[in-house]
Formats: sequence, C-alpha cells, structure tokens
Amino acid sequence: MTRGTTNPNRLRRMDRWIAAVHGAELRRTADPVAVDLGYGAAPWTAVELLQRLRGAAPRTRVVGVEIEPARVAAAQPYAREGLVFRHGGFEVPVSGRPSLIRAANVLRQYEEGEVAAVWERLRTRLAPADPASGSRGGLLVEGTCDEIGRRHVWVALGPEGPRTVTFATRLGSLDRPSDLAERLPKALIHRNVPGEPVHAFLRDFDRAWAAAAPYASYGARQRWIRAVRRLTADWPVTDGPARWRQGEVTVTWDALAPRA
Repeated sequence: MTRGTTNPNRLRRMDRWIAAVHGAELRRTADPVAVDLGYGAAPWTAVELLQRLRGAAPRTRVVGVEIEPARVAAAQPYAREGLVFRHGGFEVPVSGRPSLIRAANVLRQYEEGEVAAVWERLRTRLAPADPASGSRGGLLVEGTCDEIGRRHVWVALGPEGPRTVTFATRLGSLDRPSDLAERLPKALIHRNVPGEPVHAFLRDFDRAWAAAAPYASYGARQRWIRAVRRLTADWPVTDGPARWRQGEVTVTWDALAPRA
C-alpha cells in the first residue's frame, strides 16, 4: 500500500502528455480502457484522468485500482459512466488488455532491483501491438512527481519494453534542470551518479540552461526551449518545440538506461 497522499491536479502534466502522445492510439481502439494504478487515499487522479483522456478519445473508460479495500470503498461515490474502482494490484484486475496503465508514485517504496519485474508484469497486461493496423500497443507510464505536481519524471513503456523518459516541470519553480533529479523514478534515482547516463544528461542540461541565461529576459519558457534545443546536438530528444513550450523534454530510454 502506498502512503496515499494525493491532491487534485497533481498528475495534470502526465495526463496532458498521455493525451497528446497516446491519444491517437486510444482513438483507434474500439474499447479503450485506461487503468489508474494505485490512485491513493482519494480518487481525484482517476476522475481527472477520465476527463482528460475523453478530451482526446471520447470512448475511453478508466478503472481506478487500489490494493487497500478501504480506499476502494471510499471511492465508490465518485464512480460514474466510464469510471469504476476495483480492488487489486500489479495483476491489474480488468478484463481484456488495457490500452493504458498509469502508475504514478507507486514504485518509490520498492527496491530498485524489484522494478524490472514489476515493469515486466505490467507490460504483459497491455494491449499488444498490431503492425497491420499501425498500432504500437498499450502504454505503461510509470514515474514520480512532487506533492502538487510541479515536477515530474516518468518512463513510458510499450509491450516491447521501455521507450522514453520524460522530464516535465512548472518552469517558474525551477532553478536549474537538475532540480528534477529528486523526482527520478525508482529505476533511475539511484543512478544519478558520475559514470551513469542520467547523471551526464542532467549535467549537460544544466550547462545548456546556463548557456541559455540571456533568454531569461524573455521568460523561463524561452530559456527552457533554447536549452533543450542545445541538448538535441548530443542527446536523442524525441519531441519538439510544441512539447518544450509545455515545460517538457522527452529522451529515448536507451540513452538514459542504467549501465549494467
């Protein structure tokens, strides 16, 4: 069981990214199901996930899953068309294969060595890819954010394995990009040491941020965009200015994956 702490709008940055990046996959699915795994002591994140995903894919249904029965019982008054709450854990107690599993702030209490097995178990529950239709399959989004959702880092995984790592922040809260290190997901947080790729990435990001200091007079957003543009010379950034303007940057998993 997680600590259960949550707040309204805590996962808005993650939701916004999912809707933008995975919305087309949800729309092409006949019955898209999204799972909010470990939603906590209050169901706000599941309620908000339904609202935001339906803006991108109106047929989406959301299942909130919690391992603590009392939390499931407390969430029942918030159930509605397209939103249900169920007792369960990593087995993901839904029929069929979901198009999305979001596990935010769930694995922080686990050991680093346990993460790969959890990822594997959750990936096997995702909808499979279908090359004939152009579908890449379901998406697992696992990561961490602060208590009010100003700073996030998450890993996106498909049925085949990890794809990307996304850093997202409220730019006004940031002194330098490496401030996001405290929100690295469990698979990476202990790897922010010299010799590891994620440490090198954050070091280079700080240097790019410092070099972009003259753009601060135009606002933190313009400074961030300029810094990320510098990063693209040395790191495989997968998104573009439309996402950077949101205070985001996404990099391929292989570039940041732990050594050994």
